[in-house]
Amino acid sequence: MIILFGVFIRYDEESDTHWIEHRKTKNISSDIENDFYFRYPSFQDVHVMIFVGFGFLMTFLKRYSFGAVGFNFLIAAFGLQWALLMQGWFHSLDYSDGKIKIGVESLINADFCVAGCLIAYGAVLGKVSPVQLMVLTLFGITLFAVEEYIILSLIHARDAGGSMVIHTFGGYYGLAISWMLYRPNLNQSSRLQGSVYHSDVFAMIGTLFLWMFWPSFNSAITDHGDGQHRAAINTYLALASTVLTTVAVSSLFQKHGKLDMVHIQNSTLAGGVAVGTAAEFMLMPYGSLIVGFCCGIVSTLGYIYLTPFMEKYMKIQDTCGIHNLHAMPGVIGGIVGAITAAAASESVYGREGLINTYDFEGDFKDMVPTRQGGHQAAGICVAICFGVGGGIFVGCILRLPIWGDVADDNCFDDEPYWELPEDEESIPPILEYNNHMRNKDIGEEQQISHDPIRSPLAPSYAPLHQHLKVGGSAIQAHDMNPRRRDKNRAFTRFTEKALSGTL
Repeated sequence: MIILFGVFIRYDEESDTHWIEHRKTKNISSDIENDFYFRYPSFQDVHVMIFVGFGFLMTFLKRYSFGAVGFNFLIAAFGLQWALLMQGWFHSLDYSDGKIKIGVESLINADFCVAGCLIAYGAVLGKVSPVQLMVLTLFGITLFAVEEYIILSLIHARDAGGSMVIHTFGGYYGLAISWMLYRPNLNQSSRLQGSVYHSDVFAMIGTLFLWMFWPSFNSAITDHGDGQHRAAINTYLALASTVLTTVAVSSLFQKHGKLDMVHIQNSTLAGGVAVGTAAEFMLMPYGSLIVGFCCGIVSTLGYIYLTPFMEKYMKIQDTCGIHNLHAMPGVIGGIVGAITAAAASESVYGREGLINTYDFEGDFKDMVPTRQGGHQAAGICVAICFGVGGGIFVGCILRLPIWGDVADDNCFDDEPYWELPEDEESIPPILEYNNHMRNKDIGEEQQISHDPIRSPLAPSYAPLHQHLKVGGSAIQAHDMNPRRRDKNRAFTRFTEKALSGTL
């Protein structure tokens, strides 16, 4: 990677020391007009989404928090370097010297590219090795750069928030890999394929970071001025609408009207995904609310009905439910973008506004809105084809028995790949409904150790029973948590009468 950067990567004109000369040539009056000051706040928000939002969103598994955050960190750091090269060769290669010129917008696009692979990671969370994740990222970034170039440059579709390029591609790429890596005996790890109270709280932290910064994500690379302003407003409204709808649908379809934390963590973000393509278009505020409303329903019902159906009948084990959060909302976003583009008119946009919004310049100066709508629809097809086809190809590679992936009974567990604190390693498997202990003998021994009659320590309980006969009352500690070092300690309370009788 260092060699490739040394050969190809250079600063662009706005980050190079020749900026002062560029200012004079272009009659730029102040450094404040450098693109850094326009783009860096959005870059900062997107960067937080990639490393904190996606990372913590996947910490819902009770024993896979290290893997969720740590491997997210690993593949994001690797992916953004490879993305700068791949996207640079397609989009920012200077043919005069053969160098890739990067600036702050290149960093944002690299984070976007990484987002597609992090989405795919959600489908195979807890089931693959770190080496497999690196291979998934290497090919995922490469495929992303190619499909992005085809959709944005050759087809000339507009996709500011990446509903097609990022979410649709990443979703179906991950689902196809998960299908290829299907584990028929994954139920051996079912005791760990779930959440506990604190893991859901940590995952909700990721949700809130993503939810708050999604307007920056969708508006980060739009045109300065009205386009960026409009993209932030449309995303803001779609997200708010999705939250209300998700809460209502979750309560309606759950027993006793209670809310399911899975829906709140994930489906509340679907509106931001679906409004991405049309974010900079004249979608209108009420249109944004409609998009968010529809996605809240589709995503929540997907978690309730579609995810179990896909695992049972289609052999797709989608750990995080990316089909409901990214793939389906991404397709909906592409459709909304195609309809909005086809319905565009000069009376709504104005002539200059229409040209500026849809970039009807150069080779596409004769483009009309109805034809642009067709190009938008073609972009959806390209994203799905690259996602599914690329995922099947990469899945075949990842099936080779050389990557050190975990056994079926060790999935969703940090222990195979991480050094865990001593008190964590010694925790026995938790007995859950309809599950069995991994080691039944250990469970019986622990049960005996807490039984004052059957325990090897029974002789030490004799004085205690003698005191009870004269009025003492024994209180066993309420907290029998196996993490406590004093779990066999008993506390005894004696009345004054009992003590005097004993003496």
